[in-house]
Amino acid sequence: MKTDFLKIISQNQNILHKVCHLYTDTNEDREDLFQEILIQIWKSIDQFQSKSKLSTWMYKIALHTAITHLNKSKRLLNHQYHVKELLSFQELPDRYQEEDYQRLNTAISQLNNIDKAITLLHLEKHSYQDISNMMGITESNVGVRINRIKKQLKTIMHIQNG
Repeated sequence: MKTDFLKIISQNQNILHKVCHLYTDTNEDREDLFQEILIQIWKSIDQFQSKSKLSTWMYKIALHTAITHLNKSKRLLNHQYHVKELLSFQELPDRYQEEDYQRLNTAISQLNNIDKAITLLHLEKHSYQDISNMMGITESNVGVRINRIKKQLKTIMHIQNG
């Protein structure tokens, strides 16, 4: 599997970049986190067992590495998110303006690290089962958390609207 490492990374680099953008706020930090994720994937690639999709497995490693990276550096809050990039794969109605993205961006930045990861995966339309596997929680817990996150984001955005 390690012989195909570069090919695997090339095919799935967008996943890694999205995680890096979600958990860092500078290009230098993104590059550092990307390198750390690559190291963790390299160390673990021989353990991949095809029980899930390779991309799902890589997401799991990337998310756990990002959260660990943040905990080590104690930068748990106040990260900038590129919500527009995160949502670019979805077809959004024209009524969404830049200010809506900024409000959502600010709201997401106030979530805890696990909820941020769940939000990213949900926005990317991963199934509850995939999210469950990546985050190490039950599918029913995923559903409950997504509902709570939605309510929390609505509350935060309502408060921002003043």
